[in-house]
Amino acid sequence: MKILKTLALSIFSLAATGLYAQKNDLGAWYMYFGNNKISKKLNFHNEIQYRNFDAGGDLEQLLIRTGIGYDLTENNNNILLGYGFILSQPYLSNNEKTENIEHRIFQQYITKQKFGRFNLQHRYRLEERFLQDDFRMRFRYFLGLNIPINNKEMLPKTFYGSVYNEIFLHLNSPTFDRNRVYGALGYVINKNMRVEAGYMNQIQENRNRGQVQIGFYNNIPFTKN
Repeated sequence: MKILKTLALSIFSLAATGLYAQKNDLGAWYMYFGNNKISKKLNFHNEIQYRNFDAGGDLEQLLIRTGIGYDLTENNNNILLGYGFILSQPYLSNNEKTENIEHRIFQQYITKQKFGRFNLQHRYRLEERFLQDDFRMRFRYFLGLNIPINNKEMLPKTFYGSVYNEIFLHLNSPTFDRNRVYGALGYVINKNMRVEAGYMNQIQENRNRGQVQIGFYNNIPFTKN
């Protein structure tokens, strides 16, 4: 219980920071990620991200993503075909909001490696983005690292550190889209669930913006196999 209270306090402190988001140009993202086995080889990916310009209520983007993946090797080397629906509400130069809808098809490959305590993940993703008046293609490379703190493995009741870097590249000009750098503290609730609270800095060509992030990860299998 003491561990859970400590984690809850950490998450609350990060979320409270977002109350000053508009003044400090700091946003808040609340995220759910599901990766659920539907057979020995197949998995169902489901994801919802509620992104705000502030702590909550000033919507920046709602992202819903889903897909079906296939393990090339047991619990690793996963290929996936997915779809994403993205509702964005950016501010115009006159400080008024507009609304954009994007439909996205994506293909990805994930591979995992383990070196002692270090749990590495590489993700390569290709996106076909159907915007309201445009079509774009984008490549993303994600390198993530989880390190357990109070145990040698990512076991239940384990605190862990999480960091990642992800670069986004257009397949047309300009090539560079954005880069994300992230650091967080996580807690493994049980073998199928964990939570993270952290900070992400997003660098774009003409903008640099910070985001408080709170994420919940659910890997409960839909099959006994």
